[in-house]
Amino acid sequence: MAETITTHHQLAGWEKPDLDLSNADWRSGSQGAGDVQIAFVEGFIAMRNGGRPESPSLIFTPAEWRAFVLNAREGEFDLT
Repeated sequence: MAETITTHHQLAGWEKPDLDLSNADWRSGSQGAGDVQIAFVEGFIAMRNGGRPESPSLIFTPAEWRAFVLNAREGEFDLT
């Protein structure tokens, strides 16, 4: 199934291109099933739910990805 990210020009600050993720090399963050997967495509980082690969993917610029990873390492997204 081909997955395409559609650019939504009506969203303020949305400056990401349409990316064809159908041939992306998805990599898992862990050995478990249903985990987060990432792929590097055309200078962007795509992230999806490995348990539901048909669901929409999030697209990050390199700067956004770096900020996300740094904040995650610092516990920004921890529930407790």
